[in-house]
Amino acid sequence: KDIAEEFKLHWETIKTLEMQYMRAQLARAGTPGPKAIGIDEISIRKGHTYRIVVSDLIRKRPIWFGGQDRKEASMALFYDWLGEKKSRGIRLAVMDMWKPFHTVTTARAPRAAILYDKFHIMRHLGDALDEVRKSEYRRLSGRDRSYIKGQKYTLLSRRENLTLKGRQALKKVLTANKRLNTAYLLRESFGQLWDYEREGWARRFFENWRASLKWQRLKPYEKFAEMIDRHWDGIAAYCRPENKVSLGFVEGLNNKIRVIQRRAYALARRRIPAAEGSHLHAATTVTDAYFDHRLSTGERLRASHPGRCAPVGNPPPHDSPRSSDAHTFRAEDRKMLKIAHSIP
Repeated sequence: KDIAEEFKLHWETIKTLEMQYMRAQLARAGTPGPKAIGIDEISIRKGHTYRIVVSDLIRKRPIWFGGQDRKEASMALFYDWLGEKKSRGIRLAVMDMWKPFHTVTTARAPRAAILYDKFHIMRHLGDALDEVRKSEYRRLSGRDRSYIKGQKYTLLSRRENLTLKGRQALKKVLTANKRLNTAYLLRESFGQLWDYEREGWARRFFENWRASLKWQRLKPYEKFAEMIDRHWDGIAAYCRPENKVSLGFVEGLNNKIRVIQRRAYALARRRIPAAEGSHLHAATTVTDAYFDHRLSTGERLRASHPGRCAPVGNPPPHDSPRSSDAHTFRAEDRKMLKIAHSIP
């Protein structure tokens, strides 16, 4: 909208130029041939509305965003777009423990080793710790309960990320409640599982960790241990040297997409149908791909047609013909759009 006001163009014209620029970049980049991929879903609105995001973990960039949900049919759209030959070239697929992702990837990329994402697993363990916190809050009363009240994020945060005040509150909670102290220490120690380079040693660590739950009355942790046991093959795969990839890129990419969602909350239309999917690997990051080119679009128009564009920092006055009658200049905008097609 700011660019439209600056250059006295209709905002639909600027919006169309943006989309043409993005499509040209995507077409120029072509279809990738990833060897290691990260698969995750992201919520685009309330009500369990999801889209699937696939990343190239070696080149560390997103390559596909699409689907209508996180079911098998939506996951299959990615492999349809990638093609059978390139799908068979995938040697590693990192994902959460969502069954449709595992089922489709096993069928369409049979040579790929399945590796479950550490951050999603630790999130399940964090949820188990929160269940213990809630049960202790319900069980206790009076002063004992006051130590736990309002300390959810103190317990769930990593100790090194807490402020001095947060560390003092954590120490107070763990000193006051023995069961929470045990649950907290068990969660902190479980992260060592990904440090082992041999599956046998990793399994021994897990069995010792699970044995330490005996007599602790931590039902959420026992359920978590059963889940890990069921999905062990996808967790132990990280012990193999050929599967040592960065596990934080997918989560970092999701955070960037959420930033884009916050910045684009007022956009009323979706430009590329999500069911068809779109490859995003033309840009270094999603943020660079979508937002940074907005300024370059204006700079090109300014450099090629200085007489048509208003000076930088001087938007048209509120009583200009543009603001009083937006449709007057639509024909002229179309002419400018044709001129812009020739801008490299």
